[in-house]
Amino acid sequence: MTTETLAVEAVRPGESAARRTDWWRDAVIYQVYIRSFADSDGDGVGDLPGIRSRLPYLADLGVDALWITPFFLSPMADFGYDVADYRAVDPVFGTLGDFRDLLADAHARNLRVIVDLVPNHTSDRHVWFVEALAAPEGGAARDRYIFRDGRGEHGELPPNDWESVFGGPAWTRTVNPDGTPGQWYLHLFAPEQPDLNWDLEEVRSEFLDVLRFWLDLGVDGFRIDVAHGMVKAPGLPDVGHDNHVEMIGNAVLPFFDQDGVHEIYRSWRLLLDSYDGERIGVAEAWAPTPERLANYVRPDELHQAFNFDFLGRPFEAASLRTAIDHSLATAGSVGAPSTWVLSNHDMKRHVTRYGGGAVGQARARAAALLMLALPGSAYMYQGEELGLPEVLDIPVEFLVDPQGIQSGDPSKGRDGCRVPLPWSEVSPAYGFGPEGSTASWLPAPSSWGGVSVAAETGDPGSMLELYRSALTLRRTQPELGAETEDTALVWLPAPEGVLAFRRGDGFVCTVNTGSSPVPLPVPGALLLASTDVSVAADRVVLPADSAAWWRI
Repeated sequence: MTTETLAVEAVRPGESAARRTDWWRDAVIYQVYIRSFADSDGDGVGDLPGIRSRLPYLADLGVDALWITPFFLSPMADFGYDVADYRAVDPVFGTLGDFRDLLADAHARNLRVIVDLVPNHTSDRHVWFVEALAAPEGGAARDRYIFRDGRGEHGELPPNDWESVFGGPAWTRTVNPDGTPGQWYLHLFAPEQPDLNWDLEEVRSEFLDVLRFWLDLGVDGFRIDVAHGMVKAPGLPDVGHDNHVEMIGNAVLPFFDQDGVHEIYRSWRLLLDSYDGERIGVAEAWAPTPERLANYVRPDELHQAFNFDFLGRPFEAASLRTAIDHSLATAGSVGAPSTWVLSNHDMKRHVTRYGGGAVGQARARAAALLMLALPGSAYMYQGEELGLPEVLDIPVEFLVDPQGIQSGDPSKGRDGCRVPLPWSEVSPAYGFGPEGSTASWLPAPSSWGGVSVAAETGDPGSMLELYRSALTLRRTQPELGAETEDTALVWLPAPEGVLAFRRGDGFVCTVNTGSSPVPLPVPGALLLASTDVSVAADRVVLPADSAAWWRI
């Protein structure tokens, strides 16, 4: 594989990350789901001071940046992804002063901070939508959103057949001040999340101002929620099929991945580039082909896009290799780095997806070494460094995720990957809050103490210490991180079920995704392995579901 890439250098020990302007090409970025990371005041909900108190942990872990999920003023219909004020901090998470303090402390530790922006829709409590509901049909305030007359003799049917990602129609009918049925408004997610009309210049100008507000405070970038969704096809045509959610990322849809979104991101890139320090935009984008996904990271648009293809693959060598090849080729075709993701706040944790139990743990350990050896940038979801599984037995009365509730199937919800992080071995809150606090917005399993930060710290066989070792090596091995002409990935001959590749002239990664041990030639000196490996003379026996790093 040959791709044209930009040459970059890895940060060496003692070198300040603040000096780098290309930091995003090989950064390891840690996702903080703010409600579930650390609670400073004992109310059972994570907050900004809680994150600030745990910055030493993140710095010691060895990540380069943290991405914080939305902490803006919100009624919390979708736990912060329904924003009522993009320039205000919700009191449940703290104050704007708390965010400034967090940002300053993070930067002092050479940790960059990325905030989560939600531009496709607002909360129904946003002042714009309140004004829209109060405005007459055809009024200027309604132009900021997507209002339409209904179909049918009396407008009793939705304007088209679009479905909400959370289930049911993507339209809700309003009620006029006199009590009569009114127009319908579009919401591709919950009814409390009305879609904005990005054809309106006022909407575009407003979000440029929002970006400036946070950039002026010093944030290092934005993760853009539903980055593929802001522009809709002219005329809002029917899809013509059912089960739209299953089509996302697999087919062309009139409400996702329309070409017009790229004009928006070109204007955002101009703004980002006007600030010092290379502030970045990261697209949460679903597209039907890798080539269309690469459009979001062209040189004049965003910097990165999440690699959902890699995330969704089974732990199987041929499938993973296909995803890796496609990712490197398509991102490289536009000069962008690939990103690698195993879990996030919207997906079942990969320990569980990989089979759960001992098998899932072994595969997750191997997948961590695979991900961190690949060229580009890696994203970690909080708790994956502890090997946390999906919590599948949350009592029904505690379920809160609208995706699960509205679908009528709790197993389709996202509560199970959002259970608060266990810091100590003391139940029931496991150190999530201040000493003595037992509150937790989602209940933790009785086994959580055994996978807590306290339990795993110092245990050489723990997932946490594996991640710490891997991240330390990733900084010190010159071949790891961003891809250059000298460190491009080169596949090596390997038996069926095994991935083996070289980076540069000095590093090799081997991964056995099979169910049986596999003998291989020893590539060099063993740097790190996900489990015990047997090395004798010039042969190594790589156990099932394992990975190893080697120095040639």
